[in-house]
Amino acid sequence: MFYKKIRSRKRRGMTKITVQIEGMRCGMCESHMNQTIYNAFPIKKVSSSHRKGQSVIVTEQDIDEQALKKAIESTGYEVKGIVKEPYVKKGFFGWRNS
Repeated sequence: MFYKKIRSRKRRGMTKITVQIEGMRCGMCESHMNQTIYNAFPIKKVSSSHRKGQSVIVTEQDIDEQALKKAIESTGYEVKGIVKEPYVKKGFFGWRNS
């Protein structure tokens, strides 16, 4: 009975948000950006790369773009762009589950 209850729940769609950021120069900048985003929004995962100049956020809830931009720019970095798209979870070895 409990098993049926869990399976019957409707799963919400996840969103992947890619933020282009200027100003990250090192691994500490990446950590600082990750902590800023984790503390400001209810997210599942965030990964930042100073080499790519971006942060990738995975969330179940929609995040307001202006609030995201304000949170990032309050730390001294500059937001160059924000792209939202449905998150597709990859399976084992990076293959997509169909």
